[in-house]
Amino acid sequence: MENPIVEVNNVSMMFRLYRENVDSLKEFLIKKVKRQITYEEFWALSDISFQVNKGESVALIGRNGCGKSTLLKTIAGVLKPTKGSVHINGTVAPMIELGAGFDMDLTARENVFLNGAILGYPKEMLEENMPAIEEFSELHQFMDVPIKNFSSGMLARLGFAVATIYTPDILIVDEILSVGDYRFQEKCHARIHEMLEQGTTLLFVSHSIDQVKKVCNRAILLNQGHMLFDGGVKEAWNRYDSL
Repeated sequence: MENPIVEVNNVSMMFRLYRENVDSLKEFLIKKVKRQITYEEFWALSDISFQVNKGESVALIGRNGCGKSTLLKTIAGVLKPTKGSVHINGTVAPMIELGAGFDMDLTARENVFLNGAILGYPKEMLEENMPAIEEFSELHQFMDVPIKNFSSGMLARLGFAVATIYTPDILIVDEILSVGDYRFQEKCHARIHEMLEQGTTLLFVSHSIDQVKKVCNRAILLNQGHMLFDGGVKEAWNRYDSL
């Protein structure tokens, strides 16, 4: 039997919410040494466990603040869980935050190489695929413009084009398809379907039932850091609506 491509085992994530307002790192360190810093523990995730097999397309759904993005970041390796473990058996292309992996002072072309390097793509491969990236993103005349001048939709186009120019084992998409025009969103959905047909595994966050239905065959419902349901998209969304 094939091993799961993603294994999330009893994952919990705790953040410290500090009560004091400090104006500098020096002040924070002094207060910490004097034990004048107090905080509350906030558990963003509590004992989450599930497995994803190769080729599955899984949506993470739930209200804002339920832990979806935190869970994706632990799977992508951006965050280390406080408890539990995550095992990944393959390459990951994460699209978790708009503009993540970009330098706003660099041009779009320069950011293709920067973001591509972060994703582990060789420079030669990026150079070879630059025309395809320009074509998919539809940013031909803006490739040598600093991206600090880009709209959120243009950033999404560039990030998606770079992340999907190569077919990763696991594609992680967090709400990035909610920006930009409808036609480009449909273009992204078509690219995702192509990747799924080639065996890519998808972890997808969206507040749109239409988007989830288009690309996912399974959904995991989170609420206040707890996993409430793992199964069919329709039933998961019905439970989501009843929260």
